[in-house]
Amino acid sequence: MCILFGNRDWSHPMPLPTLTPEQRSEALAKAAAARTARKQLLDEVKAGKLSLADVLGRADSDELVKKTKILAIVKALPGVGVVRAAQLLENTQVDPARRVGGLGARQRQALIDAT
Repeated sequence: MCILFGNRDWSHPMPLPTLTPEQRSEALAKAAAARTARKQLLDEVKAGKLSLADVLGRADSDELVKKTKILAIVKALPGVGVVRAAQLLENTQVDPARRVGGLGARQRQALIDAT
């Protein structure tokens, strides 16, 4: 059976590239640094040091913010939990799986207005 999406045949997935031990350790260190930086960003949002508007404003210049899921940022807002975050994203018609960099200008403004 051949499953085609676009020009890609997914019935025979490409193997992952073989990494040398040095490349693997560099990749692991880079991933750990990204997780630490993302945690610091979310902690600043939780503490009220950064507003949603501040975070969305940084998305154009900061790769870390761009790659962070919008649900994680909204859940980190003070007074917003899982349920309220889901309602907020649904009311503003933003997919919870979307990353900040993938939001359009109208979606960003709708989120800012709703919070």
